[in-house]
Amino acid sequence: MKKSLFFINPILNNLFKSLINLPTPINISLFWKIGSILGLFLLIQIISGLFISMHYNFSFFLAFSSIIHIMNNINYGWLFRFIHINGATMFFFFLFLHIGRGIYYQSFNLISVWIIGTLIFLLSMMTAFLGYILPWGQMSFWGATVITNLLSTIPFLGNSLTLWIWGGFSIGPPTLSRFYSIHFILPFLILFFIIIHLMFLHLTGSNNPLGTNSNFYKIIFHPYFTFKDLLSYLIISFLFFINISWFPNQFLDPENFLKSNSLITPIHIQPEWYFLFAYSILRSIPNKLGGVIALIFSILIILILPYINMSKFNTLSFFILNQFLFWFFVNSVIILTWIGMCPVNYPFIYIGQIYTIFYFMYFFLNSIIFMIWNKLIF
Repeated sequence: MKKSLFFINPILNNLFKSLINLPTPINISLFWKIGSILGLFLLIQIISGLFISMHYNFSFFLAFSSIIHIMNNINYGWLFRFIHINGATMFFFFLFLHIGRGIYYQSFNLISVWIIGTLIFLLSMMTAFLGYILPWGQMSFWGATVITNLLSTIPFLGNSLTLWIWGGFSIGPPTLSRFYSIHFILPFLILFFIIIHLMFLHLTGSNNPLGTNSNFYKIIFHPYFTFKDLLSYLIISFLFFINISWFPNQFLDPENFLKSNSLITPIHIQPEWYFLFAYSILRSIPNKLGGVIALIFSILIILILPYINMSKFNTLSFFILNQFLFWFFVNSVIILTWIGMCPVNYPFIYIGQIYTIFYFMYFFLNSIIFMIWNKLIF
């Protein structure tokens, strides 16, 4: 009994320090609530996914039928599936806001927190991609075909790696079963890294909108911020349930309501909206290997931000020119998302190429301008 209490007490102490007695900057804004909202939607995704997995059949021939069975025959099956589908949309919407806030307020200077957060971003994209394939509709099948074929561009190992992932010479039953297994495991891995993410964050402390040292201007997390978080949960949950009640299919592709058919190719193959900016960058490069490298680098480039940042301030709040660049970068991401939905022809190809250049230029122009600011100010 004493031994069990010995193990429980450190856990309770850590929870107390993390959720109640955590020193928090007094001037943080609503943008610092996004992390807790992401935690809420991750739990929603895990719980709804567990219920769906009880009735989902990952057989190559029965996967699509099992989705129809869940929607029509299982009590509240439609509700859990709509929660899971739209929960992914909400998760990525707030994830992009979270990353954008980190770039604007230069939270990437907390290097360990930023690196773990980038890893969570990559794992989340992988999980969402695998989940998009599982309904085994037309867009799921052809999306899986296009994306897995990109692995064949890897020199020497590409073809062997593609065949290994497929489990054969084309996408088939082994592919779907492997994707289902990985999709089921990854959310728990994400949860593990989120715990590490929070541990590093609590070691270094949160940034604040002014980017100043706030060690002397902090208050405890509870009750001041816990009640604000609960209010955010209530508002976001209300909007979320309006979405799944009135517009549940808003972000679904019509092609995915058809059973997969390897003999009929959709007119326009596209992934979910949260992949479209990277997909547009992939299409903008004429060379296949170059497009894959640009696709990967479009995400991994945020890892270099702590090392190319030349600012002596941890915020963009006082620098008008850098703010203009940041909002132009946001505009570039939005335009690339729109281009990803457009057909691959003129003028969309050229617009995508131009904004791909703007996308990558931001990270270096921002640092150069900060170098100039540093010389002018100091």
